[in-house]
Amino acid sequence: MCSNKLRTVMNSVVLLLLLVGFGLVNGEDQSKWREPRNHSRHHRPLKKIKVDPSGYGDFKTIQSAIDSVPSNNKHWICIFVRSGVYREKVMIPVDKPFILLQGEGRNNTTISWDDHTTLAESPTFSSFADNFAARHISFKNTYNLEEVKQKNPRVPAVAALIAGDKSSFYKCNFFGLQDTLWDMEGRHYYKSCHIEGAVDFIFGMGQSIYEKCVIYVNSRMLDPNGKWEYPGYITAQGRNSPTDSNGFVFKNSAVHGNGAAYLGRAWRDYSRVLFYNTSLSNIIVPQGWDAWNFDGHEYKITFAEVNCYGLGSDTSSRVRWLKKLDHSTVMNLVDMSFIDIGGWLRRHPLHQNMLKV
Repeated sequence: MCSNKLRTVMNSVVLLLLLVGFGLVNGEDQSKWREPRNHSRHHRPLKKIKVDPSGYGDFKTIQSAIDSVPSNNKHWICIFVRSGVYREKVMIPVDKPFILLQGEGRNNTTISWDDHTTLAESPTFSSFADNFAARHISFKNTYNLEEVKQKNPRVPAVAALIAGDKSSFYKCNFFGLQDTLWDMEGRHYYKSCHIEGAVDFIFGMGQSIYEKCVIYVNSRMLDPNGKWEYPGYITAQGRNSPTDSNGFVFKNSAVHGNGAAYLGRAWRDYSRVLFYNTSLSNIIVPQGWDAWNFDGHEYKITFAEVNCYGLGSDTSSRVRWLKKLDHSTVMNLVDMSFIDIGGWLRRHPLHQNMLKV
């Protein structure tokens, strides 16, 4: 009887080892697809689609992988993109929500294009669907960036357009010169991202938090003679009404670069931008902000700096209409509840590990 029990135990152990190792037997690197733990019985494992230009994945292009996602998809799908520079325009339509676009590292996986026809047509990457996430990937519009193209006339050339609600980005890069990131509308979260440009390079009507992000101003490219005399503009936020909930909040981030820059200018009447607990280098011009087309109506604009530090954080020479927000207002803006209404971000298992980056 003892020998029978022993054989039963040994058979169970062998079966367990086979089951655990099944992914390795099929050649799948489990670390690539590790998902955050979820204690909800309603959670489904991510479906995985692999993109590899060498032909070792399910698709060779990112757009073909997106096209394969069913319309009105209701469960998260991970599109894993192998290292490489993908020379293609990519668009996620409104009827394809719940996509996670995962690269092999933001310095390894890049989507690149150079369109500049119109503002709306220029984005290298566009996402119109709700519930979208991206991590470890770069988005680039090269029209004014590559050495051979630096003589091109400076025009809007968008790297990424984000129009879906409940969208988030983790350790992603955004490269452009003018209008790099069109934070168009919806609730968005950017964590540990690098965003680079020179003119209005974070703009739109998004309700967004940028946390632990690096904002790099490349304003030396605005002067063909290299004298760095032309200041850039980091933000151009488009809040239309005092009752609109949108605005840009930068917290625990860093602003640096070359040349000089304004923290922002007003794109709409009630433009709202807050820099909170953020390092500002000496590239920031003393006045800090520009009313743009709203001279005489500055009282409607909410541009604020709270607990910022660094050589560019001195507010003594700022525009006199710089807002002095009360503590409660500041806390309401910097708290995650500003964008995380309903818990779509912090309570969802997909985001829990990604929030730790």
